[in-house]
Formats: sequence, C-alpha cells, structure tokens
Amino acid sequence: MLIETPTTRPTTPESANAPSGASARRRHDDAPDTMALFARLAGLEDGPERDAVRDELVTAWLPMAHRIAGRFRDRGESIEDLRQVAALGLVKAIDRFDPERGAFESYAVPTITGEVKRHFRDRMWALRVPRRVQELRNKVRVARRELTQSPGSPEPSVAALAAHTGLSEEEVSAGMEALESFSTLSLDAELSAGDDGYSLSDTLGEADTSYDTVIDRESAKEGLRRLPERERTILYMRFFEDMTQSRIADCLGISQMHVSRLISRSCARVRDEAMGQRTGGHRKTTRPVRS
Repeated sequence: MLIETPTTRPTTPESANAPSGASARRRHDDAPDTMALFARLAGLEDGPERDAVRDELVTAWLPMAHRIAGRFRDRGESIEDLRQVAALGLVKAIDRFDPERGAFESYAVPTITGEVKRHFRDRMWALRVPRRVQELRNKVRVARRELTQSPGSPEPSVAALAAHTGLSEEEVSAGMEALESFSTLSLDAELSAGDDGYSLSDTLGEADTSYDTVIDRESAKEGLRRLPERERTILYMRFFEDMTQSRIADCLGISQMHVSRLISRSCARVRDEAMGQRTGGHRKTTRPVRS
C-alpha cells in the first residue's frame, strides 16, 4: 500500500482547538493532539466510518513516521522505500494502540523504529544469514564507530573490540566478516581488466558427473563377479557388444524370451547387491540360480 506524503501538515479539530501552549509541551512539532480521534476510533465497529477516522490518524501522524525513516537514510536503501516501511509501522501502531495507556507518540516511535529495523534485518541482506550473525555485525559496527570517534584513532583490533563489546574474539571475527558480507558480488564480475579477463564464475569448480559413473561401476563389480558365467556373457553381449536379444538367443541356442528373463534377473540382482553396499545393509547370500 503506497501512502502519499502530504505537502502540508493536516490540521485536526483537536489541534485547532488546542491551547497555544500545547505545541510547546509536545516533544516534537510533528506530534499532533489526536487523543479524541483515538477515543472515537476505539468505540467504532469495522466499517466506512472507522476507516475514515483511521485514515485521518494516519495522515496526521505520517510526518512523524517520515522523520523516523530519515534516521536510517544512507544505509543502502532509498528514502522512499524507508518511508513506506515506516508508514506500515505507523498503521500497525494505530491499529494496536490503546488510548487508556498513555500518549500515542510513546507507543508509535518504538513500533515504527522496530519495523524499519526489521526491514533492514530481513530484506536488505543479499543472502539470508542467521539473526545471531546480524546482531554480531551490528554490535561490532557500533563498537568500531565508538572506538574511532577521536581523530587519528587507529583501527581497533579484534581484542579491543571484544573487550569493548563483551563478546569473545571468535564472535567479533564473525561480526567483522559479516560487515563485509552485506552485499554480494556477481558471478559475472570480471576479475581482470585485461583483454583476456575472466569472471568470478570461471574460478569456481563444478560437479564432475564422471565420479558417479566410477561409483556405479565399482559398486556393480562384485555383483557381476557373482553371476553365473552364462549370465555374465549375456550381459557383455547385450551392453558391451550392443547385440540384440534375438541375436544373443541365436548364438546361445535359447529363446529370445529366455534371454530377456535372464537379463532382467541379472540386472536386478546386481542392482540389489550394489544398493546394499551403498546403504551398509547386509547382503543375502544366495546360490546361483540354474538356468
């Protein structure tokens, strides 16, 4: 839901009738006096009238939401998107606010701020990382900023960051790695400026399907050795010499149907023994079947 920014701050009936000293007592200029509207909203059932009052509250408090969004500018996200996130937090705060529990501003500010922070935590990472790593990153980032505030301060060491944050050196190292991992590098990015430059993807290995073939052959060897000689001969003729079942039958003096049954039975037996070896199961010792 896109929420337009009002060009001028709306004037509510409550703020128009408020005493002249009311604005001075408020914490911010963008915190209107809308307690009467909230009391009215709490007494309305769902319907057009309630929606109208709710929209009036959103419009009245939207400048405050935009001010909070402005605190997070220059962190890699556009101010327009941040304002939309803050507006969403404002809507949630209005829906959940209980007028009997105090001022709306005291409730809305942490709600909106938390919504913006969740946006950075959940949406701004190029890759999804555990929340614990994100928290370590934030602690290390704040500690580095605090330790380098003085002009000429050296880059703090891992030990200094650990002492400042109360984290272990391993946790600080993880947080420092996360500082450099907020964004990702494209696999198509060139690593060399020369004419024969190559991309990052050229340095990555890939799975070799030949390994699967080697594993399959080694797994089938023992089962093939255990087959009767005639069955091994039939398999060799069929799969290595590419002979048809009819030709194999003519060479061995048996029917083509018999050849088909022997091939199916031999393959099933070799496959069962090979799978038993892979899963660590116990192979059953069976005597060769006479054919």
